[in-house]
Amino acid sequence: MNKKLIRNFSSILFIFTLLVGCSTKEAPITKRGQYITMSESQEIAIGEKSYKDFLKKAKISTDKEQTKRVRDIGNKIASIVNRTDYKWEFNLVEDKAKNAFCLPGGKVVVYSGILGVAKNDSQLATVMSHEIAHALARHGAERVSMSQTSNFIAGIGNIIVQSTYPQYAGTFNKVFSAGSKYAVLMPHGRTQESEADEIGIHLMNTAGYDIKEALNFWKNMSEGKKESGSSFFSTHPSSSERIANIQRIIKKIN
Repeated sequence: MNKKLIRNFSSILFIFTLLVGCSTKEAPITKRGQYITMSESQEIAIGEKSYKDFLKKAKISTDKEQTKRVRDIGNKIASIVNRTDYKWEFNLVEDKAKNAFCLPGGKVVVYSGILGVAKNDSQLATVMSHEIAHALARHGAERVSMSQTSNFIAGIGNIIVQSTYPQYAGTFNKVFSAGSKYAVLMPHGRTQESEADEIGIHLMNTAGYDIKEALNFWKNMSEGKKESGSSFFSTHPSSSERIANIQRIIKKIN
């Protein structure tokens, strides 16, 4: 492959990196600049539809005590968030996965599997605040915006390569895909996770929960997991990185 083509590859990837680095919005609390091309009304509409579709297939928990617990914690956190356009809903579903999520518009789902990890209300508030933070910071819209821009740049790159070095079109697609994934999209995913941790800790603190329990929750989550020590090939920071970051945030608050 000649040097000119390699430079073209590098330039196209650089343009993508430059574009997604342009700030159009600002994340709450962290004030990180964000690249978002989708309107909030579009994002909330997508969240509403996704939530309804999910509930049609999910098994809603019949455990009244735990459902009330999830809703009480959720409503307590939501009460300190100034989002009048969000129609908050909190549901507990029967699923062994240690998971939870919050869709745009304030639709929060907690999987029953997470209850075995969250040993008290503050620990459950940790995961719920984290997921709520993703929605408040519009991380979903940010990911969609970056993905769409990546596809657009890839299309432009294909036109350039096809018109100059058509024999390398397949190579371009592979190189750009890997480059955008490992150099831009995955590191950005780790940034969003750390940001959701930080915003979530602040939400917990304002809502009156014990933020030190966030450390215990993530330690519980990391039990039994084998990690390489590097998060380079992951969209999430390693457990040790996450815990160290949370310790830093707690120290700053206290």
